[in-house]
Amino acid sequence: MKWFCFVVVLINLIGASLVLAAQSPVGKWKTVDEDSGKVTSEVEIYEQSGKLFGKIVSLTAPNDKQGNPKTCIACTGTDRGKPILGLVVLRDFSSSGDRYKGTIIDPNDGKLYTAEIWVEDGKLMVRGYIGFFYQTRTWLKAT
Repeated sequence: MKWFCFVVVLINLIGASLVLAAQSPVGKWKTVDEDSGKVTSEVEIYEQSGKLFGKIVSLTAPNDKQGNPKTCIACTGTDRGKPILGLVVLRDFSSSGDRYKGTIIDPNDGKLYTAEIWVEDGKLMVRGYIGFFYQTRTWLKAT
């Protein structure tokens, strides 16, 4: 009987680990404007040295009004003035249970947020924190 219980627990643990593996945020995700509901960009999340990073790989409007590539003029440090297309916006995300925690930069205002990401019902949930306040956004899986 003990052996049977051990086998049942082992099968459940293996099944749970396979479900968690299927919920990996690695891949391409479409960002959606909360007001208009339109896709604004596509972010590719990738693993590097055991951590997750995400860069903008496409924009629906990649150029400014003068026809030049949009740049992160509000960013600070080495990101200041860099093109938004190709900008690494998710940085140093490490696993914390079923979620990943790291930092995210908003190229619109240059602000850096503590953030967490996780996959829920096939959608990437992105939650950025500023102090005790947070905002959650949903990103859609790119096809």
